[in-house]
Amino acid sequence: MGSGFVGSATAYALVLQGVAREVVLVGLDRKLAQAHAEDILHATPFAHPVWVRSGWYEDLEGARVVIVAAGVAQRPGETRLRLLDRNAQVFADVVPKILKAAPEAVLLIATNPVDVMTQVAYRLSGLPPERVVGSGTILDTARFRALLAQHLLVAPRSVHAFVVGEHGDSEVLVWSSAQVGGVDLEAFAQARGRALTPDDRLRIDEGVRRAAYRIIEGKGATYYGIGAGLARLTRAILTDEKGVFTVSLFTPEVEGVEEVALSLPRILGARGVEATLYPRLNEEERQALRRSAEILKGAASALGF
Repeated sequence: MGSGFVGSATAYALVLQGVAREVVLVGLDRKLAQAHAEDILHATPFAHPVWVRSGWYEDLEGARVVIVAAGVAQRPGETRLRLLDRNAQVFADVVPKILKAAPEAVLLIATNPVDVMTQVAYRLSGLPPERVVGSGTILDTARFRALLAQHLLVAPRSVHAFVVGEHGDSEVLVWSSAQVGGVDLEAFAQARGRALTPDDRLRIDEGVRRAAYRIIEGKGATYYGIGAGLARLTRAILTDEKGVFTVSLFTPEVEGVEEVALSLPRILGARGVEATLYPRLNEEERQALRRSAEILKGAASALGF
């Protein structure tokens, strides 16, 4: 649902990766949705045999996953939290229509600010919380791992590190429990001769935390990275993978803050989130996660969600 930059980039990634059997693009601008669907369909001979078409809400019938990328775009210099009022109104319209057509689907929320919008979608849907999953910090975690890998001269897939909390300014990079190839980060960095100085940590933190602002300033929106991330999450759901991803979910309590949607490492399968894992945090990281949860809780409460 939503065929703008993020929706179309996600559909393209789904096709290139061969994730789905059928992809339907639904958007208020029907000509745009049709154009994207036709264009992406023409890529299938070079990728995978995926049926791509545009449609309307009723065409979502039988969908196992509905990716919700509907909403207004983030403006240059605008924080994700400032998008709230505009995108909450969009969700109030589209979520009931989606569920009328596809009541058994897992909702995968991509609209920013994604944590609060995940909470909005959960409240509006009436679904169990595990079936309303936000893309959360999946991209921030990927950025963190990529920048650590670049510094350490190692493959990113060998780096195990998480970004938790808000997908935004208050997100928490979990340095204390990061590992590379099963070895604690600091020990690995020393053995590799690539010790992490305070300046290195600051550079990596800024590289993760400010990435979206730099991209938006340069080209107006972010969509390729999150499109690939959403395709990866969709694969995990469709294949009942039970992989661990930092996704956003309505959570009963986090560091003393009750009923808030934010990102933690979670096991993702066919029915959505199966379990939440709490990484080992030092005291500074725990306090930062609590502040992040308080910010998100306040934003959702201000909307009445």
